[in-house]
Amino acid sequence: MTGQRLTAQAVADLVGGRLRGDGATALSSVGPLDRAGPETLSFLVSPKYLPYFRASSAGAVLVTEALADEPSGPATRIIVSDPHQALLKAVPALRPKLPAAPGIDPTARLGEGIILGERVAVGAYAVLGRAVRIGARTRIDPGVVIDDDVVIGDDCLIGARAVCHAGTRIGNRVVVKAGAVIGGEGFGYASTKEGHMRIQHVGSCVLEDDVEVGSNTCIDRGSVDDTVVGRGTKIDNLVQIAHNVRIGARCLIVAGSGIAGSVRIGDGVIVAGAVGIANGLRIGDGVRIAAKSGVFGDIPAGETWGGYPARPHRTFLRAQAALLRLAPLVPEIETLIDEQRSRASKND
Repeated sequence: MTGQRLTAQAVADLVGGRLRGDGATALSSVGPLDRAGPETLSFLVSPKYLPYFRASSAGAVLVTEALADEPSGPATRIIVSDPHQALLKAVPALRPKLPAAPGIDPTARLGEGIILGERVAVGAYAVLGRAVRIGARTRIDPGVVIDDDVVIGDDCLIGARAVCHAGTRIGNRVVVKAGAVIGGEGFGYASTKEGHMRIQHVGSCVLEDDVEVGSNTCIDRGSVDDTVVGRGTKIDNLVQIAHNVRIGARCLIVAGSGIAGSVRIGDGVIVAGAVGIANGLRIGDGVRIAAKSGVFGDIPAGETWGGYPARPHRTFLRAQAALLRLAPLVPEIETLIDEQRSRASKND
């Protein structure tokens, strides 16, 4: 990707790194080592990528102290403690995002009593209901539907065709990506002789400041309580979060995960891809849950769990190792069983 041009020295100053090589090298893009050109800033984080580094044509490379003395590879190097952290500063400088032009597209539909902050942008065919409040510099992309009484804070982005249902509350600097559905009714029914009767959900859905919600993720409103996603939590694509769930601050929830109703998740939790968490459980602060795990019990704070059903990760690994050791013994066990049956038949 290309954008603004900076010298290698300017990038080093920006990220607080130590420059080795030509500080006048012009950089205009960021890319991987194997596809980098003479104006590309790249990065080296692990020795396993040294073959790509040695053959790279990158203009400059962010490297750790441990890898800075590699004899071959690009000569211009910016030495930092963590290249990934340095990229957080370098990428926006080389590839600045252009703010959306403020204003309301003539095809958008606005309900009565709407309050819009300064420099709000509302895209084509967006529909905003009654008494909606949108903070300053927030961008509403084309095709978005924002229902009645929704409140959205400052500097937010609501992606194309996302839906925010009635009563949703969204904080500042929140990103809701394309196709996400926020605050819809949850999957709640009372079973009777006449069939499954829907339970009306009257709670709200609250996204606190700096939350990010991935594309096609669904977060249901509460039934009688609120569904709450805590400050700074990041949610990947295709995640389902059910009614009355409360998620703490600074969590990471990866694609394809499903969280059933009334689950409580603490601060700083990482839920890896395709995890399922059963109804009403308590997940403590700092918990890590491995990909494709099925969680059917509470998890104490600070622990790492995995497997189906999920259990402490070391226990899960020991169980898997035992199964692998058992597999070669199966033919011998079957032979012993056949011999025993044969002897028993002769005795009869």
